[in-house]
Amino acid sequence: YRGLAITDDCSLAGVVRAHQGWQDAIRAGVPGAEAFRLMIGSTFKVHEEALGEQVPAFTLIVLARRRLGYGLLCEFITRLRRSAQGKGHATLWRSDIRAAELDDCVVLLCPRRGASPEELLDQATWLRRLFQGRCWLAAELHHALDDGAWLRTLRSVAQAARLPLVATGDVHMHVRSRQPLQDVLTAIRLGKPLQDCGLALARHAERHLRSRLRLARRYPPELLAETLQVMACCEFKLSELRYEYPEEVVPAGETPASHLRRLSLDGMAWRYPQGAPLAVQQQVEKELALITDLRYEKYFLTVHDIVRFARSKGILCQGRGSAANSAVCYCLGVTEVNPAQSTVLFERFISRERNEPPDIDVDFEHERREEVIQYLYDKYGRDRAALTATVIRYRTRSALRDVGKALGFAPALIEQVAANHQWWDGKGLQHERMQELGLDPSERRMRLWQELSGVLMGFPRHLSQHTGGFVIAKGALCNMVPIENAAMPDRSIIQWDKDDLDALGLLKVDVLALGMLTALRKTFDFVAQRRGVPFGMQNIPDDDGPTYDMICRADTIGVFQIESRAQMSMLPRLRPRVFYDLVVEVALVRPGPIQGGMVHPYLKARECFRQDPSSVTYPHGLEAALQRTLGVPIFQEQVMQIVVMAADFTPGEADELRRSMAAWRSKGGVHRFRDKVITGLMRNGHSQTFAEQIFSQIEGFGEYGFPESHAASFAKLVYISAWLKCHEPAAFLVGLLDRKSVV
Repeated sequence: YRGLAITDDCSLAGVVRAHQGWQDAIRAGVPGAEAFRLMIGSTFKVHEEALGEQVPAFTLIVLARRRLGYGLLCEFITRLRRSAQGKGHATLWRSDIRAAELDDCVVLLCPRRGASPEELLDQATWLRRLFQGRCWLAAELHHALDDGAWLRTLRSVAQAARLPLVATGDVHMHVRSRQPLQDVLTAIRLGKPLQDCGLALARHAERHLRSRLRLARRYPPELLAETLQVMACCEFKLSELRYEYPEEVVPAGETPASHLRRLSLDGMAWRYPQGAPLAVQQQVEKELALITDLRYEKYFLTVHDIVRFARSKGILCQGRGSAANSAVCYCLGVTEVNPAQSTVLFERFISRERNEPPDIDVDFEHERREEVIQYLYDKYGRDRAALTATVIRYRTRSALRDVGKALGFAPALIEQVAANHQWWDGKGLQHERMQELGLDPSERRMRLWQELSGVLMGFPRHLSQHTGGFVIAKGALCNMVPIENAAMPDRSIIQWDKDDLDALGLLKVDVLALGMLTALRKTFDFVAQRRGVPFGMQNIPDDDGPTYDMICRADTIGVFQIESRAQMSMLPRLRPRVFYDLVVEVALVRPGPIQGGMVHPYLKARECFRQDPSSVTYPHGLEAALQRTLGVPIFQEQVMQIVVMAADFTPGEADELRRSMAAWRSKGGVHRFRDKVITGLMRNGHSQTFAEQIFSQIEGFGEYGFPESHAASFAKLVYISAWLKCHEPAAFLVGLLDRKSVV
C-alpha cells in the first residue's frame, strides 16, 4: 500500500495513534514508510427524510486535504457531537450539509447497496453540485452475489453525473481471521447476543486489508488507479498542527517571560520573608531560563491564574507530581513542597533533552472543584477549553462479561465466571477452574469465550472523561480536535487522551479533586475562628517533635495516606523523624515496592543505619542512585537511574521504561523490557537475584508506584494532617466529618 485513510465514525479519536504508528515505522527504518501517506478523515452516515432516521441513505467519507480542511472537519464533527442529546452524535440530514463546512476536503459518497438508479443519480448529482472537483463516487466490492450488477449500475450513474468512480475497502479489521471478534464487537455495540443480530453482522470476512493482488482481481484497474488520485489530494499531516497558548494570562505591556519573572520574584519574597537562600535564587534563575528557552511561560502563567482564582475564593489547593521539583512552582504558590527539601532534580519535571511538555497536577477541594472548572469555561469559552478524554480499555471482568453476553451465555454463569476473575492467566480461563465450575473447556462456545476474551483485553471500550485534564487554546480548540458533550452536564471533552496530547505537544492543566483538602480547609477555618486570626498551611511549623511521636505510635486514624492497616503496622518499625522519612513511607507501602520485595530490606537497612551509618552497603556502582534510600530502590526515578547506570539503557530507553510503569497506566507493557534489564544488570556484575528483584519492582510500578516528587507532595499533606490531629484534635475531627472512610 502507498497509503491508508483512517476514518472513524464521526470521530477523529484514533488518528493520533495511527500517526504515532506511522512515525514509529519511519524511525524503525521500515522500507517504504517514508513515502507512505496517512490520510486523516472521518465517516458520516447521512439520512434523508424519505427513509427516516432508521436507515442511512448513504455514507460520506471526508478526508482533509490541507490544514484548513482538517480544521473545518474538526468543527463539523464538533457541531454534530455538540448538537446531540446527551452523549453521542446527532443524526446528519443531507439537507443540513453545506459545502463551505467541508471546504478544502475531498468527499467520497458510498451509496447504500440496493438503492435504485434514480436514487443513486439524485445523490451523485447532489454531490457533484456541492463538492465539484473534489468528490468521487465510491465502489465497495466484497464478493457479494450482485457485485457485477452493482458495479455496472455505479458506472452508469457515475457517467451520467460526470463523477469519477473510485475503489474503497470499508475495512474493519487488518486480517480476515479477526471476523469472529468483529462479530462479537458488533453484538456488544448493539447490546444483543449474536443470534439476534441478524443482518447487522457481516456476511463474510472480506472487510479486511486485502492484498493488492486480491484487489486487482476484484476491482477494475481504473478504479484502483483513481485511489492514487484521491491520495494525491490529501497532503495534511498531524505534525502540521501548531498549538498556541492563550494570551489572556499576559497583561498589556508585558511579555510572557517578564510577567513570569515578576511573579516568581514576588513569590520568592512571599515564601522567604527573611530573604531567599542563594541556592534557591540560583535555582529560580536556572528554571526561568529553561522555561523561557522552551517557551512554556504561558503554561506556567495559566496554572498560576487558576491557583490565584481558587485562593481568591478560599478554595484550598496544592500542586503535586513532578512539579514539586520546581522552585518556580513553589514561588508561584502552585506547590507547597519546598524544593530545598527534595532530592529530585528539576530536570525530572522539564528537560530539554526529553523534549516533552511539562505536566502540572493541581489538587483542589473535592466539594469546590466544579467552581474552578466553570471558571475556566467562563474565561476561555466552550470553543477554547475542554477536558481531555480517557480511553477506557477492556480488562478482565469487562471482557468476560461483554463477550459472554454476546455469545449468549446465561447472566448467572457470566457473573460467576467474572467474579472468579483471579483465575484469569492473561490468555484464557484455566481449564481446571472451568471444570470446577461445571463447564466443558472443549465445547466450542466455551473455547470462543476463552479466546475472544483474551484478544479483547486491552481493546478500547469507550471514551470517557478525564478526571480533570484541561486543554486551553488561543483560538478555537475545535479547529484542532473535535469537542463533544460529556455525559455529565455542563462538561465538554475533546476526543484525544493524555498520550495523544503528549504525542502532538499539546499542553494540559490537571484540575483534580482531593477530599483531604476539603477536610483541611474546614479544619483551618475552625482553628482560625477559635484563635481569631487567619490560619493556614504556612502557620504549621516544620519538624514538630510531638507530631512525629504521634506518627511513630501509629496514632494516625484520619491522617492522610497513613491511616490504613498496612501503613499503621509500618510506622512503629519505620519510626519517621524527619520529612523525608514520610516521603519514603508514602511510597514504600505500595504494590511496586511490596511486589519487588523492597520493604523488609529497607527496614533492615534503616535499623543498621541507626546503629552504624557506615554499615549500610550499596550494590556496586549504584550508590549515587540508592544512597538516599539506604541502598534499596523505592522510587520510579531510582529504577531509571539503575537501568542507565548498570543495565546499559540509554536515557531515552529509560524514559520509555518510566512511561511504561507510570502509576496511571495499569499493566503498561513493561514486560518487553525484561530481558534487557536482567541481562544488562548481570552483564555489569550484578547477581541474578538482584536483577530479578529490580524487574519485579518495575512490574509492580506497572500496577501502582510513586515517583519521588509525587510522594513528596503527598507527604506534605501527611505532615499537615498529622500536626492538626496532634495539636488541634477537635477542629481536625470536625473537618473530617465529611470523609466517609473515617465516619
